Amino acid sequence: MQRQDYNLPFMLQYENVAWYEDGRVRILDRRIYPKEVRFVECNSHGEVAQAITDMVTQSAGPYTAAGMGMALAAYEARELEVAEKINFLRAASDRISNARPTTANRMRKITEDSVAVAINAIENNLDPINAIFENTVESLNRRYFTMNKVAKHLCSLIPDNGKVLTQCFGETIIGMMLRTLKENGKLASFYCCETRPYYQGARLTATCCSEMGFETTVISDNMAAYLMENVGIDLFTSAADTITRDGHVANKIGTFQIALLAREFDVPYFVTGIPDDDKFSRDDIKIELRDPALVLGDWTAKGVKAIYPSFDITPPKLIRGVVTDKGVYDPTELEHYFDNDVERFY
Repeated sequence: MQRQDYNLPFMLQYENVAWYEDGRVRILDRRIYPKEVRFVECNSHGEVAQAITDMVTQSAGPYTAAGMGMALAAYEARELEVAEKINFLRAASDRISNARPTTANRMRKITEDSVAVAINAIENNLDPINAIFENTVESLNRRYFTMNKVAKHLCSLIPDNGKVLTQCFGETIIGMMLRTLKENGKLASFYCCETRPYYQGARLTATCCSEMGFETTVISDNMAAYLMENVGIDLFTSAADTITRDGHVANKIGTFQIALLAREFDVPYFVTGIPDDDKFSRDDIKIELRDPALVLGDWTAKGVKAIYPSFDITPPKLIRGVVTDKGVYDPTELEHYFDNDVERFY
């Protein structure tokens, strides 16, 4: 399959997400991009897992880092006997997949598949390092190809010269949406919520939109209501870190409150992504709590406390539709997504 990252923004090119080469993994540091273009180099799979935990890469970046990290784990285990090597890879799979709890189920699909690929390579006297690396690139191609289908459905919902509100950074769907709009000669302007405290919307989404030539405006996270009332928004969209079978969506903290506002102002909210086959309801979602010091910054008085849930959960009643590779589904009818064959995603 042709590489699917053609004509996408810099940070969505495969090598600029996470890449294994010569016994190390380099990961674009999205915490400081685009002000600085710097890569964090990891010399062990543990360092890759820690980089994911530390938010060096965000959105779907950890999925790529996970696969590349497993290639690095195979490199670390290159001198071990077969049984020890496989045990090492299984331990690495567990370490990497649990780097962030909310998406552990998705990460596990990638890391456990890497173990299976390595075992197959070993049994056939092939190099497990290269086998995992090639499998990771194939997985990247597969995800990008699938999200391109999602983008085509999403772009059909965006009116000509539409004003689109985004939340956080949807990774692949952002790039595919922008590329599809350009290919179709369709104009749109984007309003990107900044997404404190890491500012993924301001730094990542806005950079991609601007780089692709679209009119781009950054707003603070508390401006959404003003924007809907006074500027006029045609569509609100976000990706999702989890989409349950009953239509609940876990995404970056703040998504729920924007969805509430969207309902008040009759702005359709379309979520993009592939439903999780192993998440049936909101009870299956674990919300990651991160260091509250990131919320406090350096401007609060001593003794003031903070809380930092990384995600919140939006109920299906606030979602106009879930945009998938198969089309747009009513969130209360997502079970039907699994009625027919589901293409492999991770």
